[in-house]
Amino acid sequence: MPNQVSMGAMMTCTMGAAPSSLVVLPKNKVLCEGPPAANIMDHVPMVNILPFGVCMSPANPVVAAATAAALGVLTPMPCIPATAAPWVPGAPTVLLANMPTLDNVSKCMCNWGGVIQFTTSGTVKTQVP
Repeated sequence: MPNQVSMGAMMTCTMGAAPSSLVVLPKNKVLCEGPPAANIMDHVPMVNILPFGVCMSPANPVVAAATAAALGVLTPMPCIPATAAPWVPGAPTVLLANMPTLDNVSKCMCNWGGVIQFTTSGTVKTQVP
């Protein structure tokens, strides 16, 4: 059964080089085992989702430009997450601030082709159906 995600949950991106942690602002006014609980709308780049080290996606214009300058040799560049869409699917039967709560099996797509997913949920005991 999936766990509720809260502030401090660890994430990875398939196109990133390092893990990152989720930042959840206390705007939802719900705590989960201490830190603020997240819903699917906690996907804002550089607010909720911080950089994953360097980006290796050729779809990223900065990486593409650096790769072209290096005569076609893939050249990773600093990650700037570009997450326009919310996390999917979330837990649709449990609402938090009128949106589905975020569980640790949800994924978020980066505009540059990376898939962001959780390695830890930030909670241990709180499960969502």
